Amino acid sequence: MTPGVQKAIEQLRAAFPDAELTIQPDSNGGAYVFVEQIDVGPKFTPRKTWMGAHLVPQLPYADVYPLFIGGDVTRTDGRPFVAPISPVPFQGRLALQISRRSNRHDPQAQSAATKFLKVLHWLEMEA
Repeated sequence: MTPGVQKAIEQLRAAFPDAELTIQPDSNGGAYVFVEQIDVGPKFTPRKTWMGAHLVPQLPYADVYPLFIGGDVTRTDGRPFVAPISPVPFQGRLALQISRRSNRHDPQAQSAATKFLKVLHWLEMEA
């Protein structure tokens, strides 16, 4: 894994100290990462699930996009998910893809950990 990917994994461990991280290196210097048992908030059932992404070798200069959560997550109000949330498989897991691109990615201001946190905040506020 590249130094940027290794640093991103360290930052994710620091941002989610109570979560278990599962790391699967890819063949290009990147890695697939799963942060297990993240609280996605009271709008969703189950409330705790995994969140994952592909950390590309170009980190920190690339956006972490898209992110994924467990495919068994549903809204507590029963409404279906619509774009930018869609069901797709991710690394052999049933998943919901959350397409929240950072169009003006600034590697000084946004790390992989802050992207995970931004998406969690977006789920809480918008989804």
